[in-house]
Amino acid sequence: MAQRKVIITCAVTGSVHTPSMSPHLPVTPDQIAADAIAAAEAGASILHLHARDPKDGRPTADPDVFMQFLPRIKQATDAVINITTGGSSLMTLDQRLAAPLRAQPEMCSLNMGSMNFALFPMLERPREWQHEWEPKLLEATRDTIFKNTFADMEAILEKLGKGCGTRFEFECYDVGHLYSLAHLRDRGLVSGPLFLQFVLGILGGIGADPDNLVHMKRIADKLFGDSYQFSVLAAGRHQMPLISIAAAMGGNVRVGLEDSLYDGRQLAKSNADQVRRIRSIIEGLSLEVATPAEAREMLALKGGDRVAF
Repeated sequence: MAQRKVIITCAVTGSVHTPSMSPHLPVTPDQIAADAIAAAEAGASILHLHARDPKDGRPTADPDVFMQFLPRIKQATDAVINITTGGSSLMTLDQRLAAPLRAQPEMCSLNMGSMNFALFPMLERPREWQHEWEPKLLEATRDTIFKNTFADMEAILEKLGKGCGTRFEFECYDVGHLYSLAHLRDRGLVSGPLFLQFVLGILGGIGADPDNLVHMKRIADKLFGDSYQFSVLAAGRHQMPLISIAAAMGGNVRVGLEDSLYDGRQLAKSNADQVRRIRSIIEGLSLEVATPAEAREMLALKGGDRVAF
């Protein structure tokens, strides 16, 4: 029997953390490109990408900013480029889709439902804010909802999936999201092999503990049988323990400064630090890390030569 390969996804910058939380958070196109390339060289086969306004680091959906780093990453690595369709809860669906529709990437993330996506507890830690927008954005999540209705998800699947040949990292923040995905599968709007990302530890979603991970896996097995791959991300301090469990359970893993700013007890100096740490854990479990080519085969992706950048 062939040795199972583990896909490492690296989520390079995201829209959760702000520049004041870590001096190592990549913000400018140059920083995002450099960090993404280093993560790929360290062993990440998928790079999950957001953009930030280079002037002050706030999340942006501007496709012109994405295009300042996407071609550079593609030219320097063979990694699969995965662009967010989530952006942030303060963006409209049209804003969130602007960059993916221009780039037509191999993969995009797809949040499987509307939800409270609460970041305001991060205000409890005293800090010196570099930018006025940072505490305002965190506070705004107390009274906003990340919106992905069934109509929104259908539009994303139609425009990006059917229209661009893009496949998806289905981000499931709770058990109900698995049932929503099964509904879309039953209607023929998605087909396998599905790539499920179990997201644990976001306030508003399922908590980050091993029992919940096992439960998510049990329900996914019931709904999808052997027609899916799963990966796990866990927020903050839960990142390495839970993704290590995921690898031992037969899953794939996601690291990156979008999900946690730390490498052990210290601030991670780069995304590559986290990639190297989980790679050592995977190899310590006598498992092998998937190459980009192997990830493409496992997930039935269209290939990097069929993107629009």
